[in-house]
Amino acid sequence: MKEICKKSFINSLLAGVYIVLVALFMSNANEWLGQANSTIGVAAVLLLFSLSALVVGGLIVGKPIFLYIDGKKKDAVWMLIASAGWLLLFLLIAIAILIATK
Repeated sequence: MKEICKKSFINSLLAGVYIVLVALFMSNANEWLGQANSTIGVAAVLLLFSLSALVVGGLIVGKPIFLYIDGKKKDAVWMLIASAGWLLLFLLIAIAILIATK
């Protein structure tokens, strides 16, 4: 159980770092890249969304799926719940930071 908690924390932390990097990119994209053609801009956002779903999905759901396939169903469920818990904690920290800096 301790190992599951540790792995879920690491994967959730990596997902959080990825999300912050995507948010940083999206916040500064106009400044860094200039105004884009609307069709290209929409396509780029959709591609980024698809990539993000793949990366975050792999980090959060990938290991539980492998555990489930290996017959470790209880561990798979606990890992998914632990990952959701870590992500919720990171969200609450982000909200606290937003409130504190307002």
